[in-house]
Amino acid sequence: MSLLEVDAIDTYYGDAHTLFGVSLRVEQHEVVALLGRNGAGKTTALKTIMGVIAPRRGAIRFAGEPIQGLPPYKIARRGVQLVPDERRIIGGLTVEENLVLAGLTAAERWTLDRIYAMFPRLQERRRQRGRELSGGEQQMLAIARALVREPRLILLDEPFEGLAPLIVQDLLGVCRTLAEEGRTIVIVEQNVHAALALAQRCYILNNGHLVYEGTPAGLRAESELMHRLLGV
Repeated sequence: MSLLEVDAIDTYYGDAHTLFGVSLRVEQHEVVALLGRNGAGKTTALKTIMGVIAPRRGAIRFAGEPIQGLPPYKIARRGVQLVPDERRIIGGLTVEENLVLAGLTAAERWTLDRIYAMFPRLQERRRQRGRELSGGEQQMLAIARALVREPRLILLDEPFEGLAPLIVQDLLGVCRTLAEEGRTIVIVEQNVHAALALAQRCYILNNGHLVYEGTPAGLRAESELMHRLLGV
């Protein structure tokens, strides 16, 4: 049994059909990259898994239990955490207040010392409000806020988007550490090479359809496919 099983889901925004019979699986302790051009349906897939959008058809199972149709807070309580591309930290709270608040309802939680060991920059900024952080620091806080809750599955939506190369390298290092610790991660990322460097398996979405499943090595070997579907 896979930790996450997505079975033939169809998702709509209003009357717009955005995901067409998408199926994928994620094993425990695995990093999976979900790739595709802008508008391919990647973020919609993560939001559907997280319960932000309910699929009209199909099934989603987490640890063998159906979760489609549940509200996001109930899915979060089961151990799934989404780090959205908008980050959605609370700008009026300090770094430390954001972290403490995130852990209040968690069955298990990381200590602040453990978070700061992984994100030394957040320790330096712990008294600053979220709105005062740089884009890269806000992204670190968004990931740290998810980790505080000791998730079984982390959904990362465009974690490197719009960030300076040095910050991307820092965040890549964090993601590698999480992968080496056996964390289960689904990463959506336009930086294809960064995503493939982290993942054990990958999927490609194109116009809401799943069109590829394989390994990063297998995908890299298909240069024409990468260029046609991913523009690289």
